[in-house]
Amino acid sequence: MTSPTPPQAAAPERAGEPGLATTVALYTLARLGLLAVMTVVLALIGVPWLVALLVALVVALPLSMVLFRGLRERLDRAIAASTARRSSERASLRAQLRGDVGPPPTPVTPAEPASPSADTSPSATEHRPPRLRPARLRRRFPVCRVAVDR
Repeated sequence: MTSPTPPQAAAPERAGEPGLATTVALYTLARLGLLAVMTVVLALIGVPWLVALLVALVVALPLSMVLFRGLRERLDRAIAASTARRSSERASLRAQLRGDVGPPPTPVTPAEPASPSADTSPSATEHRPPRLRPARLRRRFPVCRVAVDR
């Protein structure tokens, strides 16, 4: 099965910044590192480990919002890009399922010779996805989700 977005189309948007998973991992590691540093500093001062951890948890949240503002903005951009890409893929898939748009083009291999006797009319070479039954029939007969030919 092929992916809905070809890798070449996704490459330019990822050229400048790392992907969503990398950005989430980096932001998470930065926040955990801040928590660990604060816990160790409080423990070295003489605060018990559990109390130091709890205080570090409370203080690290607002402090990380100030210290890691750039990382958080990059994470917001990565989430927005991922959401936009998934929305466009979902819209494309829904259009294909409705029959508005044909399937994505497949590359033609030069190894397949075209036979001279083959019918090359647009109706013979065009691929149409099967049309689903109208909504009123699907509601009336929910089990019968059969595709019908045009």
